[in-house]
Amino acid sequence: MAAPSSSAGFGGMSSDNAKGLALAVSSSAFIGASFIVKKMGLRRAADSGVRAGYGGYSYLVEPLWWIGMISMIVGEIANFAAYAFAPAILVTPLGALSIIISAALAHSILQEKLHTFGILGCVLCVVGSITIALHAPQERDIDSVREVWDLATEPAFLSYASIVVVAALVLIYFVVPQHGQTNIMVYIGVCSLLGSLTVMSVKALGIALKLTFSGVNQLFYPQTWAFALIVATCVSTQINYLNKALDTFNTAVVSPIYYVMFTSLTIIASVIMFKDWDRQNPTQIVTEMCGFVTILSGTFLLHKTKDMNDSTGPTLSTRRSKHASQTAFAIEVLPLKYQDCVDDETLPLSLPKADNHYLMQELPLRYKDLNIA
Repeated sequence: MAAPSSSAGFGGMSSDNAKGLALAVSSSAFIGASFIVKKMGLRRAADSGVRAGYGGYSYLVEPLWWIGMISMIVGEIANFAAYAFAPAILVTPLGALSIIISAALAHSILQEKLHTFGILGCVLCVVGSITIALHAPQERDIDSVREVWDLATEPAFLSYASIVVVAALVLIYFVVPQHGQTNIMVYIGVCSLLGSLTVMSVKALGIALKLTFSGVNQLFYPQTWAFALIVATCVSTQINYLNKALDTFNTAVVSPIYYVMFTSLTIIASVIMFKDWDRQNPTQIVTEMCGFVTILSGTFLLHKTKDMNDSTGPTLSTRRSKHASQTAFAIEVLPLKYQDCVDDETLPLSLPKADNHYLMQELPLRYKDLNIA
């Protein structure tokens, strides 16, 4: 076995983990920006062709989309390199930083408002990321890509991979046609499930390339090319369904939900395949989970406050509540989920914003009682 790195980096972590940390942070910066640039390209493309959410591919001739795609590729390359140096349980949760960047840019460029609690969510993401970085396990010493293949073909991980593939196929062929345009979890579910397999294969490729560059050639092993094929298949599918999610739903919602699902499944896959927790004591594991829960709390705040603003003016719900109080009817105030169905992103897919008959179809009793024309 190769000797483990003894030099210490940030917070006493190994030099390999420190390199992985730096690469993961830079990766988040590029990927977070790519969400926004690609969304701008998708919006422009929708003006001249069929939207990606409806199966269109006009975005392929839109320069902005390609700029965003290049930014994402650069970020993924950095992420790819990070997995070669640090365990997935350290690298993957740091993707929360891309959510912060994405939310901030969406607020300033796409006018997708970020509430004060959203800012608090960003802070929680940073705190959770630092907690995980300080308590992450050391990278496993591997001398050959064949060792990774042996880990991937153990019964436990084969069972996990089989469940993931079957679930993804069910979503793609049975659920997407019926609910893809209305349920955000469908598109993101496909991306997240396959993403966990992508990360495991990317880590295997990263290790193979690192060993090759150090003088131990791994390119003549068939296992290396098998992992490369898995990466190509999963990544191409992820890009397709991520485009559909971004085009159909609010970016400020897509990013955190995708992060939560993708990170959770990746951690599960890494724990099963690389047995990360076998090299840690219970205190370290609990601390890592606390850091992850902190990040989840931050993404939850970003999601739940996406339609809120800091102004004190009356909102749609409060105006209806006031109107109801002036009548003889006891009308229930509309919950936020009905507000979501008429936001700036989803409304153009149905009827113009000023068309109250759309809302009357959703809530006929409430609107008749309020006498809204």
